[in-house]
Amino acid sequence: MRKAVGMVALLSASALAGEVINGAGATFPYPLYSKWAYFYSKETGVRLNYQSIGSGGGVRQIRNRTVDFGASDAPLKPSEAKKYNLGQFPTVVGGVAISYNLPIKDLRLSTEAICGIFLGKIKKWNHPAISKANPGVKLPSRRITVIRRSDGSGTTWIFTNYLSKACPEWKKKVGFGKAVNWPTGIGAKGNEGVANYLKRVRGGIGYVEFAYAIENRLKVAYVQNRDGNFVKPSIKTFQSAAEGANWDPRKDFYEVLSWKKGKDAYPIAGATFILIAKDYPRERNRKVIRFFDWAFKKGDKTAEDLHYVPLPKSVKDKIRAYWKANGWY
Repeated sequence: MRKAVGMVALLSASALAGEVINGAGATFPYPLYSKWAYFYSKETGVRLNYQSIGSGGGVRQIRNRTVDFGASDAPLKPSEAKKYNLGQFPTVVGGVAISYNLPIKDLRLSTEAICGIFLGKIKKWNHPAISKANPGVKLPSRRITVIRRSDGSGTTWIFTNYLSKACPEWKKKVGFGKAVNWPTGIGAKGNEGVANYLKRVRGGIGYVEFAYAIENRLKVAYVQNRDGNFVKPSIKTFQSAAEGANWDPRKDFYEVLSWKKGKDAYPIAGATFILIAKDYPRERNRKVIRFFDWAFKKGDKTAEDLHYVPLPKSVKDKIRAYWKANGWY
């Protein structure tokens, strides 16, 4: 009997080998999805072809039904998910770092300073709004160069959502979205593009997903949070921001983690989401779900190694129940 069970497992594994899952979207989780894909392929023979094209492109491609799944850091509201007949669930929590190119370690940026810089009103690094939070630090009179995304981006959505909550003037003049009408700055494509610019431009400042800041050895600022404390992006401060999250499957897990209360909460945290077409054949969606179920079971350490926060077991259980209710699990 044991031998027969082993044969069935072998046959099912060989049936999966050579299968390809096609996904596209957010650059925010790309470092993690790439690693998960490598380990999953080694174990199962199934390949994940993930195009890191930005959240806007990911939403567009799944709406057009040209990929097996889309990925977005900007969650779709339940009404939008229903309109396009999409399912949605989170995979991990991360954060957007404010990175800078100056010979200064541990720069502290107040909410006032960040709003002024990205509105184009604070133009020099030795501006009083910056020096006030950095006593004893000799700030240069160098001009500030803002570097931001040029493509439709979930990272932009998280960052501008934070700015809209923290800064009334930003909310009134610019607002938030995957793409906005920036008051200032140089545009770059993808987290990769912003990180590359930041490495080259002295006096530059920009926002990138934290894993890209670490990978590119960029300096990251301590950011003032809603409680008035200066906190650095880290697994601990992302977890603190996510503590009060209400992951409701009836709302397709829609949740925004920016500007949360908490003395250690990082103010520019966010989750990243997977979008699946409900009108696809069930087996097409099941191959996607098998990958993310494997990631939930075996991928937490890889996530932490890359500075993402795995979802709690209770949330993963809710997601599996959601999958089951849709016939994908």
